[in-house]
Amino acid sequence: MQFFDGYGYHGTSFEQTYRCYPASFIEKPQIESGDKIIMPPSALDRLASLHIDYPMLFELRNAATERVSHCGVLEFIAEEGMIYMPYWMMENLVLQEGDIVRVKNVTLPKGKYVKLQPHTKDFLDISNPKAILETTLRNYSCLTTGDSIMVAYNNKKYYIDIIETKPSNAISIIETDCEVDFAPPLDYKEPEKPVASVPSSKGTSQVEEVPAETQPKFSPFTGAGRRLDGKPLNYQPPPISSSGSKDKQPSVAQPSLGSSSQNTARQSQGKLVFGSNASHAPKETQKGTGKETKQEQSEKKEEPKFQAFSGKKYSLKG
Repeated sequence: MQFFDGYGYHGTSFEQTYRCYPASFIEKPQIESGDKIIMPPSALDRLASLHIDYPMLFELRNAATERVSHCGVLEFIAEEGMIYMPYWMMENLVLQEGDIVRVKNVTLPKGKYVKLQPHTKDFLDISNPKAILETTLRNYSCLTTGDSIMVAYNNKKYYIDIIETKPSNAISIIETDCEVDFAPPLDYKEPEKPVASVPSSKGTSQVEEVPAETQPKFSPFTGAGRRLDGKPLNYQPPPISSSGSKDKQPSVAQPSLGSSSQNTARQSQGKLVFGSNASHAPKETQKGTGKETKQEQSEKKEEPKFQAFSGKKYSLKG
């Protein structure tokens, strides 16, 4: 085991425990906008004796909670046995003032991809959030999956989660082209789409059944018609499903006072004829029938035109 200056450094790597304190304990507020810590001078002496890779990157571990993060170093001016770090980094590691943290030097691969998720959607309301983020990340040395970094802009602090990094769960972002992707903010809610009300099969059948049930209740002009002269109708009303209309249909047929051919001719026309005299002799009726038939035929051809009271006139006295 190799020791250095009595501070317990040993081996070929740097690994030491320190008591951590936030940046407010030292006049270095600028470290809050990055991921760099301030270490004691003895750490620099030990690191210089080890031929480690630059830039210097470290693993921070809270043994009590097994939380791990990574950082860089800004200066070596802290008191011995102490380090100062950004407060947001202490929150990630669940550390309180004066808690013990283990610091170990590491080498991280250059980052190729990182996916970020803002805590609040107002970060996306910034005119150019990617430009602000790019400027902020210049103060960072590395990113660790699971950490929440802090971006200060316009006197406001925005917290952003690191939800994915490639090619490993901890990457170096110094002098590297890294693709940045954004996930929806934690407080983002998708707008609710109006759901089209689709009636169920049961409801559809009920809607279809209601007109079928109400249809027989209203049937206009379903009664039996009668002629003023007592002769049978030339028009037979169509059959109706209701039982009441069926009972009335037999009463339409009246005893024929004219010839059977007259009835056949009138019924075949399917029209109502007003003005026939029931008391006339059969011959006159037949003559009248012939004239009426021709007139009816002409009326049938000119059916679209309607002329009221255009038939013959007869006296009710005969």
